[in-house]
Amino acid sequence: MPISQAETPSSSLELWPIGNCQVSGLIDQSGALVWGCIPRVDGDPTFCALLRGDAGQDLGTWRFTLENQTKVTQEYVRNTPILRTRLEDASGGAVDIFDFCPRFERQGRMYRPVAYARIVRPVSGSPRIQVTLTPMNGYGASMAPITHGSNHIRYLNDRHALRLTTNAAVGYVLDERYFRIERELAFFLGPDEPFDGNISHELDAMLRHTESYWQLWVRGLATPIDWQEAVIRAAITLKLCQHEETGAIVAALTTSIPEAPNSQRNWDYRYCWIRDSYYTVQALNRLGALDVLEKYLSYLRNLVDDSHAGVIQPLYSVSGAKEVIEWEADALPGYRGMGPVRIGNAAYYQIQNDVYGQIIIPNIQAFSDHRLLRMANKDDFTSLEKVGELAWKMHDQPDAGLWELRTRTAVHTYSSVMSWAACDRLANAAEVLGLRDRHKVWKERADTVRKNIDAGAWYEDGGHYAASFGGKELDASLLQLVELNYVTADDPRFQATLKAVETNLRRGEHMLRYANEDDFGLPETAFNICTFWLIEALHMDGRDEEARHIFEAMLAHRTRSGLLSEDMDFETSELWGNFPQTYSLVGIINCAGLLSRSWRDWR
Repeated sequence: MPISQAETPSSSLELWPIGNCQVSGLIDQSGALVWGCIPRVDGDPTFCALLRGDAGQDLGTWRFTLENQTKVTQEYVRNTPILRTRLEDASGGAVDIFDFCPRFERQGRMYRPVAYARIVRPVSGSPRIQVTLTPMNGYGASMAPITHGSNHIRYLNDRHALRLTTNAAVGYVLDERYFRIERELAFFLGPDEPFDGNISHELDAMLRHTESYWQLWVRGLATPIDWQEAVIRAAITLKLCQHEETGAIVAALTTSIPEAPNSQRNWDYRYCWIRDSYYTVQALNRLGALDVLEKYLSYLRNLVDDSHAGVIQPLYSVSGAKEVIEWEADALPGYRGMGPVRIGNAAYYQIQNDVYGQIIIPNIQAFSDHRLLRMANKDDFTSLEKVGELAWKMHDQPDAGLWELRTRTAVHTYSSVMSWAACDRLANAAEVLGLRDRHKVWKERADTVRKNIDAGAWYEDGGHYAASFGGKELDASLLQLVELNYVTADDPRFQATLKAVETNLRRGEHMLRYANEDDFGLPETAFNICTFWLIEALHMDGRDEEARHIFEAMLAHRTRSGLLSEDMDFETSELWGNFPQTYSLVGIINCAGLLSRSWRDWR
């Protein structure tokens, strides 16, 4: 829905993602580009105003402002990540700004440059506009040095210089001077090379081609009949989180948006978590978006090839690099001044044993899905068995768990169930390939892991599964036991566990991931994917009316762009955590699919 605003907002998560699966950006409520990393999602944030605190938004931004501006209205072009922002002034003047990153097929390959395109079209009156363009270097440490010519401006960077090509007067842009806009203005901030052709005509063509690409991609999705717009927006944004060059899928487009105010729970999510990516491709696969799955499977095959004896890390860079060293960018004050701003993520060297199952499960589809351009073969199975051996070996060993605890370990039930799933799915793949001996091996191992889980994770006194072997605490991942086919929804053990989880972790319409103290104290916000897991569990328990009520409430908490971050204050419903969060968008897609009416029932 369009929104109106009379003045420039302070930092908030009311942001509108744009991108082309190579580079991405976030536009705020005033129409300013306030976050964008160069030359890819985990690069230096050339546009970093989002993390400069409320007083520092004139640096690291690209903003258009009308003289005597009174109103801002925003909406996406239908079924695309192309944003239209209308600015209006007190005298009836108005302009439309179209923000996008070009993406379309050209000369037999996908054109997705490291570039931001902005088209400004006069709509009414005689508006006067100001252009503020202040890219930064060194994670907010300094402004990019500038040189310019008659129709371009160069912003220098140690690694990736940018060139702004425009048909606007360069002097007005450099001086940040208001000037009358009487014709369409085109701005292309991209590679430091001459721009061929007429800038206005070329950007108009890029806009049309990009719009056509996305609308045709959406046309191929198998969406549920209910909540289609919510599902489509989530699917588009999940695709934007894939780095197409390698197939990696990042957990979010940002770093260091705190999970709660001043909590120090500030993490860099611009990397590929095996766990998060597993859930992302699972959701998009349910919509028929096989292009994302195929590219991600290629990324996984490279990770397995590069692994030492099948050992898999929790996360990797989008290039597949193993080291993602964590450090703090001191020049950036942080979101609303709530630092630190962390670059990299030390969780890469943690032991998280659930990753073995999350490598294997999406790969198993490739052994039987004839729609894929490349189906898996016996060589792929042999390669996956290296990962399976680690799942088998580590299924009853302590790890940091899916919540990535930094100062303690345990044998986490979720990790062990994922190890069971790895063995179980390898048995299925062996059966498809006719490898009877290997089927027997992996089936026996799956049975053994199941026996160990049922013995170690069952808390007899409480009458429910616990979050760790020999423990009694609960966490929301126990709601995934049915989804992973470990138990059925009517299993009395799951019924008892669902009741215990609700009693301990549910906060009205929200769900905590756990209620115990961790490295930073007690959790202060709900974890959005856990609320969606609750909705799924309620549906499987036959409580559809309640599930629908909570799902509608979650949809109502989305930003105006139709998206969610990682966390939510369960008292005020304010969004916190990195944005947009793939986990949360997965929840929208999965729950809509479960709760929607069937197309056959529609009249």
